[in-house]
Amino acid sequence: MDIRIGNGYDVHRLEVGEELWIGGVLFPHSKGAVGHSDADVLLHAICDALLGALALRDIGYHFPDTDPSYKGVDSKELLATTWNKVESMGWSFGNLDTVVCLQTPKLSEGIDEMRGVIARILSVDKEKVSIKATTTEKLGFVGTQDGISAHAVVLLKK
Repeated sequence: MDIRIGNGYDVHRLEVGEELWIGGVLFPHSKGAVGHSDADVLLHAICDALLGALALRDIGYHFPDTDPSYKGVDSKELLATTWNKVESMGWSFGNLDTVVCLQTPKLSEGIDEMRGVIARILSVDKEKVSIKATTTEKLGFVGTQDGISAHAVVLLKK
C-alpha cells in the first residue's frame, strides 16, 4: 500500500464587519476573516494538506485570488473540488488531524458540527476527522485578535 501525508497551513486577517466561517460553520463574532473567498481558514488548510500530500502545489495555485470567479466562493466548494481531484487520482482517505488557532470566540461548541461538515464533503466517517482549537495565550497576531490560523495533516492511501 502506498501512503502519503500532507501538511496544510493557512492564515487570515480578522476585521470588524466580516463573517467568521470556520470548518464550514458560521460563528457569530464581532470580527470575521478577510479573504478573496469566504476566508475559511480551516477548509483552506485542509485543501493545502490534501494537495501537498500529492505534490499538487497549493490552494492559491488551483483557486487563485486573481480569478474573479472565486470572489466570495464558499470554501466547502473548494474542498469538494480538491477532494474530487484527489479521489480521481485513485487515492482514498486515511484520517485528518487539524488545529485552529484563535483567541476568541471559543470553538468547543461548534467542533462536532465542523467535523460533520468536513466528513460529509469528504464522504468519510466523522471519527476520521479531528479538530482541535487553541489560543496563543494572547501572544502574536492570534492573541491580539488580528488574525486566525489553522494547521491540517492528512493521511491518504492507495
